[in-house]
Amino acid sequence: MIEVVNLTKHYGHIKALEDVTFMVRPQEVVGFLGPNGAGKTTTMQIITGYLNPTSGTVLVDELDVRKDPWKVKKRLGYLPENAPLYDDLTVYDFLCFVADVRGVTEKTKALRQTVELCGIGDVLTQSIGTLSKGYRQRVAIAQAVLHNPPILILDEPTTGLDPLQIDEIRQLIRQLGSEKTVLLSTHILPEVEQTCSRVVVINRGRIVADSPIETLKTELSGGTVVVQYRGDLEPDQLNRFGRVEVLSREDGTISVRITPEKGNDIREDIYRFIKSQDVILLEMYSEKRTLEEIFRELTVREDEVQGTA
Repeated sequence: MIEVVNLTKHYGHIKALEDVTFMVRPQEVVGFLGPNGAGKTTTMQIITGYLNPTSGTVLVDELDVRKDPWKVKKRLGYLPENAPLYDDLTVYDFLCFVADVRGVTEKTKALRQTVELCGIGDVLTQSIGTLSKGYRQRVAIAQAVLHNPPILILDEPTTGLDPLQIDEIRQLIRQLGSEKTVLLSTHILPEVEQTCSRVVVINRGRIVADSPIETLKTELSGGTVVVQYRGDLEPDQLNRFGRVEVLSREDGTISVRITPEKGNDIREDIYRFIKSQDVILLEMYSEKRTLEEIFRELTVREDEVQGTA
């Protein structure tokens, strides 16, 4: 488990992080989102012990990163963005080196399991400098999991990969997430939806959202409802429930989108009204916004608030 409490990091007068607090629970895959310069990498480097915070606390499995840095690092696997690899070494020699540095006791067993997990058996004898980007990223992930840590910190694990390679890395992350606690930073929002159960959004060094993905979509969709019906009922008669937008009108079937003013759940009221009008209700469902739309609103809205402060 990772607990970040009131984390602050200043570089002179620049506030990179300000009172950042969130938690990643055991065997949970959490997406850590934010625009460039939001503070994602700084936060991850503090969690892994590469940077000291100005103030605040980070606990990894109840161990304080500042008080027990070596114990914490043994429990972490870290994949930094653009992970440094030794191009002149073969994949096998590199992983042996990492195992020695990490103090892995059953090295042969650990190597075998890691090679199988990361799918790099075909390139073990190749020099890292000759590998494709996809295989290089697999080797970088291999060095992070070789010592079988319970917690993984992955910073932009699919940067620069093609769609096929991205899909392969996503599958690997999902597999790792079934056994480990994972904090995943990425700019690719579909990747988050396919691999993560919860998102933490940071902007300008502050947390602006922390919620399960589906909950966030529902809460920030403003209670919008799409209704399709057939009968003698003009769409503007539904204005009593909120702003009405006609989506389609064909052969007596009308489809509308209704957005309530205060984000209330209006489905039951709509159902009762339509039933009282002797109209056939064909379909009604809550419309959820995409993660991309939500991310844009959270970061742009926060920027506007900061700009007017």
